[in-house]
Amino acid sequence: MHISDMEYDKMVKKYSPNSPIFKNCLGAFFIGGAICTLGQGLINLYSYLGASKLDAATLTSVTLVFLSALLTGLGLYDDIAKVAGAGTLVPITGFANAVVSPALEFKAEGYVLGLGAKLFVISGPVIVYGACAAVLYGAIVFVMGLV
Repeated sequence: MHISDMEYDKMVKKYSPNSPIFKNCLGAFFIGGAICTLGQGLINLYSYLGASKLDAATLTSVTLVFLSALLTGLGLYDDIAKVAGAGTLVPITGFANAVVSPALEFKAEGYVLGLGAKLFVISGPVIVYGACAAVLYGAIVFVMGLV
């Protein structure tokens, strides 16, 4: 049986559930906002405890990465992501989740070939292209004499 592209599109639209856009936007807004609020609260806490502004920001990043990795390992990050959708893609927490998830999926294959090999499946290209872009940008700035 062969169907045309238009017929296929009609079937997909008919049987695909509608996305609750308003609910998704609210979830992303509130959960993403809560993550950002937590980050600001951590910066304030670390500053209050005597850390410099730069150190407080660094400690906050480390804490958010740790919490995200912990929640991913406990299987809770996925539950939060179901409600928050794109709200969990706040860069630092989403990146930590992207590093830990594939590693956990393949941990049964062992620490080296499973966990170690799959740790950077998703995040590896981001790190490589980010580092390459930084080197390229640095070279351009150096050649133009802006440093």
